[in-house]
Amino acid sequence: MRRRITALLDNRLKNRAATVSMTLQEKYSVIFILLVLSSIGVSAARAQSGRPAASNDWAQWGGPDRNFKSASTGLAASWPPAGPRKLWSRDLGEGFSGIAVQGGRLFTMYRRGEQDVVIALAAATGKTLWEYGYDAPFSKEYDMSNGPGPHATPLVAGEMVFAVGATGKLHCLDKATGRMIWSHDLIKEYGGTVRVNGYSCSPLAYKNTIIMMVGGAGHALMAFDQKTGSVVWAKNDFKNSTSSPILINVDGQEQLVAFMFGEIVGINPGSGDLLWSHAHETDFGLNTSTPVWGDDNLLFMSSGYNGGSRVLKISRSGDKTIVKEVWFHRLMRVHFGTCIRVGDYVYASSGDFGPAPFTAINVKTGKIAWRDRSFARASFVFADGRFIIVDEDGHLMLATPTSEGLKIDSRVELLKNLSWTAPSIAGTTLYLRDRKTIVALDLQAN
Repeated sequence: MRRRITALLDNRLKNRAATVSMTLQEKYSVIFILLVLSSIGVSAARAQSGRPAASNDWAQWGGPDRNFKSASTGLAASWPPAGPRKLWSRDLGEGFSGIAVQGGRLFTMYRRGEQDVVIALAAATGKTLWEYGYDAPFSKEYDMSNGPGPHATPLVAGEMVFAVGATGKLHCLDKATGRMIWSHDLIKEYGGTVRVNGYSCSPLAYKNTIIMMVGGAGHALMAFDQKTGSVVWAKNDFKNSTSSPILINVDGQEQLVAFMFGEIVGINPGSGDLLWSHAHETDFGLNTSTPVWGDDNLLFMSSGYNGGSRVLKISRSGDKTIVKEVWFHRLMRVHFGTCIRVGDYVYASSGDFGPAPFTAINVKTGKIAWRDRSFARASFVFADGRFIIVDEDGHLMLATPTSEGLKIDSRVELLKNLSWTAPSIAGTTLYLRDRKTIVALDLQAN
């Protein structure tokens, strides 16, 4: 189609060049055609990049931009006492894996005996479309007393699904059928860091690769070709953590940020070269939460286990990346769960064991604005100006952050089992799971 439009445009311009100058209407026609060509080029580039589509889908950990923010609108400002309308619910199986949503399908993982299972479900009904199970027994190095996982969220890119289980086995599957295309064992093949509670890092797509946090000398981070599984690059010597990487743009340069065992690092996602690193140590190397990036070049990170929170200002000067620590303290300690920035504030549940109040912190100053102790440790998303929160006790809440505190607009007891999985939202449908069940809710305003 693009070639046909280009040919028509060339012929039209040649014909007009032999006569008089173009009329205003013809100039607008040419501009319109150029815009169409530009749109086609952008769409083709997105299709060829292998990255999750920028839409109402939730095709990876944290949604379209891995920041747990949704572009969804038209959501109800409050819910009836019984909660939002339930579209469907079903048993699923053990697991904390998040729910990827793409093209009317859901993709997640669960544990079945000594197998990790990748499952695709119909988003409208919850019906199983396909499953792919594989053997993943735990060796004596693991302690899965908090649950056997899986922990990581599948990634949907192009026609493929990438999923990694608690023992570090990475699989590329056909999105339509679940057929295995390729696989790697990140621990056995590459000597990746064994995390006692299991592998937790969710895959990230970059152009025609997926990038994985692995850990170990020479392959702390690795990029694999999406179609073949061949290693594109493997570099750096950091031990692995239980966080997931993000992509940021620093003054025009794309960088991959990874929260490793004892530091946070910036990597060239195309080559794996180290651009910068900054120490952030915790007990046991448990840097678990996902870093938060802002348009003002401020990078927020937080950990439990004596880690605390800090903000880095990241900028470019020539070919170098400049990293400056803005502030650091241990007044906010995000163990796991989501951190979301809205305006100048980052919100998250702060605490290791015991109470974990929902906390607002000024990202520029480090000053705590307020804490809400009315519910347990929580994960949440931001959509249509409000937080949709699910705490570990299974309470679902709709809340609005204000300068004085958190205004809870609606609250309902929904899930019955331990609820550590972050919500996913696609359009006006919310998808939740606890340790054993999965549910779909309609959030659309009447």
